[in-house]
Amino acid sequence: MWLGEARAPEGMRLYAIGDVHGCDGLLAAAHAAIAADLARHPVADHRIIHVGDYVDRGPDNPGVIERLAAAMERDPRVICLLGNHDAMMDAFLRAPALAGPDWLANGGDKTLADYGITADPKAGADDLAAIAAAFAARVPPRHRRFLADLALSARFGDFFFCHAGIRPGVALDAQDPEDLIWIRKPFLKDPSDHGVVVIHGHTPVREPEVMPNRIDIDTGAVWRGRLTTIAIEGTDYRFL
Repeated sequence: MWLGEARAPEGMRLYAIGDVHGCDGLLAAAHAAIAADLARHPVADHRIIHVGDYVDRGPDNPGVIERLAAAMERDPRVICLLGNHDAMMDAFLRAPALAGPDWLANGGDKTLADYGITADPKAGADDLAAIAAAFAARVPPRHRRFLADLALSARFGDFFFCHAGIRPGVALDAQDPEDLIWIRKPFLKDPSDHGVVVIHGHTPVREPEVMPNRIDIDTGAVWRGRLTTIAIEGTDYRFL
């Protein structure tokens, strides 16, 4: 199934938002743009799909989680998928000595700081356990539930949404969760027909990368101040 022939469900418009990384102001603007688009161009049904990486590096990581948790509670048409950074945050809360070094080295220190916790990226196992305990006391239960409940993927019609991509040649319902949130080159370099068009983030690009079998919508919100939203209806797509 190639872009141009892939079709969204009849009567449904699909919106997908790229990697946020703590940029709550950009996320609020994206949601406002979608609301305005729906007002200008009403549709029978819609979904708003976020492709993951809500935390780390950016200016307001708790604000992003709070906004998305509240949006999902208000409207079941809002869907949030798991990104690798979200998975690292959740893993740190459960297994700090194992998950802490990688998370802190990849922007987790900024998320901790936003919750009022100072952490040395070179902290040892005992220190990491203490940091995780303090962090757990600061993270609202609603934010913990949000992380725990994130889905790995979503499919609507001929479009498949996930954070990083898929393992080529593996059935969609047999994909390894690690691939869905971490994969890069084996997916990005594969030109084959996946049976769906994959909408993903994870790998930053200057402009949305539109390929026959996939679209990358991670335009580096935290680096370039650009958070991309794609709208898909029927066989057509556009960027807000």
